[in-house]
Amino acid sequence: MTLSEEDYIKAIYHLSEFNSKSVATNAIAEQMKTKPSSVTDMIKKLAEKSLVNYKKYQGVSLSEKGRLVALSIIRKHRLWEVFLVDKLNFSWDEVHVVAEQLEHIKSDALIDKLDAHLGFPKVDPHGDPIPNKDGVFTKSVKKLISELPVGSQGVCVGVNDSSAAFLKFLDKNKISLGDTFKILEIEEFDESVTISTRSGSIRISKQIATNLFLEIVDVE
Repeated sequence: MTLSEEDYIKAIYHLSEFNSKSVATNAIAEQMKTKPSSVTDMIKKLAEKSLVNYKKYQGVSLSEKGRLVALSIIRKHRLWEVFLVDKLNFSWDEVHVVAEQLEHIKSDALIDKLDAHLGFPKVDPHGDPIPNKDGVFTKSVKKLISELPVGSQGVCVGVNDSSAAFLKFLDKNKISLGDTFKILEIEEFDESVTISTRSGSIRISKQIATNLFLEIVDVE
């Protein structure tokens, strides 16, 4: 497969991750920042390789073969992110762009050894699950802060927005994965949320609350 084909497969997987229906070519074009006609040409190539199911005007879905290819690419990407943060001291807002290049390395033996070297991590630096070599991964039950009521308490396990700007904001406010948060107050007017963190209480905007995932813990 070409690098471009792999990028399309991964994009289709992410677009369909929370929606079992077929993905529109316009949505893929927006994700890939290209023209719908270019997407259609690529989808036809992928269909010829039995990687996607495609019918004109009915959208696109990954075949089982395509799903496994997507998970292999995602596994490599997330393992490289762990390596860059844990072994090379990259910050979590820097690793995505570098991992985008490393994910296209073809050697399965290298990736298996990288996985073992890292101790078989289950999540990447952003809290996203890492598939094993068979494409299996554990899904945790997590909710966005914006979906939770006052009094809820949980561990920060992921971000919905992995852009450098958002991750830098979290670093600036000493918010990290693994931190325990408690929701203290929700402002009715603008839906901003006051949470307790390891460095004290902080008020976060609705936009931030819709981008932080908590794994809820029971409070006795």
